[in-house]
Amino acid sequence: MATATESTYSSFELPVTRIADDGPMTDAELAVRRDLAAAYRLCALFGWDDLIYTHISARLPGPAHHFLVNPLGLGFEEITASNLVKIDLDGNVIGDSPHRPNAAGFVIHGAIHSARQDAQCVMHLHTEAGMALSTLEEGLLPLTQHAMRFHGRLGYHDYEGIALSADEKERFVADLGDSTALILRNHGTLTVGRSVGQAFTETFYLEKSARTQLLALSTGRPLTVPPQEVIELTVRQWVEDLGTSNDREWPSLVRKLDRTDPSYRD
Repeated sequence: MATATESTYSSFELPVTRIADDGPMTDAELAVRRDLAAAYRLCALFGWDDLIYTHISARLPGPAHHFLVNPLGLGFEEITASNLVKIDLDGNVIGDSPHRPNAAGFVIHGAIHSARQDAQCVMHLHTEAGMALSTLEEGLLPLTQHAMRFHGRLGYHDYEGIALSADEKERFVADLGDSTALILRNHGTLTVGRSVGQAFTETFYLEKSARTQLLALSTGRPLTVPPQEVIELTVRQWVEDLGTSNDREWPSLVRKLDRTDPSYRD
């Protein structure tokens, strides 16, 4: 059981040390910025946002290990490629952004980006279904094909208060392990992906799995769980598919956004 410690940061706003950027924006950075901004806008479109809170981060190409996060104070529907904040693993803001990141976002995302080289994108949300699922002792059950995607690929992190303590970083990392997703008990959900598109897709399936389980539980009727060998087969099928899939769902989501409001690209 994790032990809560005193907060490292005195507020939600991360103290800022600004470091000059090392050159003009590359095409590779712009592409990541646009994908990440699109993910924020799609979350707002799907009703997954929480005022100005929760965070999606994306690592930038290159050896510096910089990553992008949302500015504290902007809603998800306000995020654009240009107003995302670039920070390093110490929480320093890179470049001349007038914005500051969220301290809780830095604790969670900085920890995972530091520890998981494969976690190019980290997506943390407070949806109603995700929060409700996080309160259930049994966690996510393998009731549906979507939920079986996460069987054996899902960790749990006990609630320690608002994530403002740097000391909690190591426990986030340990509880996530090499999993694709993490249930933050009494808090919400988190997914990681090799790209923004993959992390978003994992969140989509996790959110749908949570909603389906809650709907099934609300009927009060007995639940049907497939045999263990069928669950394990389904997991293997998902994992094998993920090994060959090149974010095939993501382009359709971006096209959807482009038809409604392409201003995220700015």
